[in-house]
Amino acid sequence: MKATARQIMTTQFDSISEDASVLEAARLILAGRVRESGHKTVSLLVTNSTGEFAGMISMLDILYHIRPPFADYLLEDLDINLNETPFYIERFKGMSVHQVMNSPVPTISPDAHILKMADLMAKKRVRNLPVVEDSRVVGIVYISEVFNHMCRAWLDIS
Repeated sequence: MKATARQIMTTQFDSISEDASVLEAARLILAGRVRESGHKTVSLLVTNSTGEFAGMISMLDILYHIRPPFADYLLEDLDINLNETPFYIERFKGMSVHQVMNSPVPTISPDAHILKMADLMAKKRVRNLPVVEDSRVVGIVYISEVFNHMCRAWLDIS
């Protein structure tokens, strides 16, 4: 099996500037493209002011930050007064992508072997890997593509 990131990456991906608002990120994710595999975008690649890769922002990042800050310290289920909800949402509206995104994020080169991708995804518990060349994102590899490609090879399915 000689597959590389260049062979299985998708070059059509959604991105956003780190200076954009989190609300804009939420809008982009909500309206995200559906890939050939049928999977919908759940995250955006984040770029800095010079177009270089800076990190990622996902649905989970947004959901995590929209919660009340004290939720991290509760040992049991969150019991929030629903009358307080607008306060937390309003606080969240003023945040930028830079404040919510994940960084640093594991990346790979276009020539990375599929086993290296699988290993990195498993160790870092990530579902996608940005493919970066000269500090610029040239594609993204999704866990479903790595899994499908490897299983097809193992099971000798064309």
